[in-house]
Amino acid sequence: MFHKEGFKILTITSLIIVISILLADKFLHTAWIQKTVQISLLILFLLVLQFFRNPKRNTLLNDAHIIAPVDGKVVVIEEVYEPEYFKDKRLQISIFMSPINVHVTRYAMSGLVKYSKYHPGKYLVAWHPKASTENERTTVVLENKSFGEVMYRQIAGALAKRIVNYAKEGEEVVQGTDAGFIKFGSRVDLYVPLNTQINVKIGDKVKGGEQIVASK
Repeated sequence: MFHKEGFKILTITSLIIVISILLADKFLHTAWIQKTVQISLLILFLLVLQFFRNPKRNTLLNDAHIIAPVDGKVVVIEEVYEPEYFKDKRLQISIFMSPINVHVTRYAMSGLVKYSKYHPGKYLVAWHPKASTENERTTVVLENKSFGEVMYRQIAGALAKRIVNYAKEGEEVVQGTDAGFIKFGSRVDLYVPLNTQINVKIGDKVKGGEQIVASK
């Protein structure tokens, strides 16, 4: 299954690949060069396909759990001052996605969307310390009875040129469902209350939509 955000790119890429393979067959007369080019094009197409994959995840709904919003590697767990919305201290959990990870963003918990804002910005590498405040990003705050307000940020990386965010202020959302997409390498930061129990450690590889990263 592929994410709907990839349909246009996959269609265009398919046409380019098919045309390129036919052109290679017509104009490249050295057999090994022809086959090398054609195989390289097919590998490129497979890489684009895998980037837009959208595997089904088995989310066990639980208001006392915060699940990983994306696939990737936990690169930050620390107490920080959050200046945009909370304007006080929160625990930050950052998950870095490489280009080979699934890039679907899923809601980390069920609740009410209290805040949703897009910020234009730079394209620093996603693990840069200033990426969460200077890169292109979206900020979303969800609220439920167990945790109160929890924020997540989709952050563009050096390759990511478009962030898709489906969260709309005032709507109720369900844990594990599709919250958006980040194209080509990025990071998601979670900001949870200081009294939250963290269930992961730096270096852990997490699975979006299923793995519990924090709990009450």
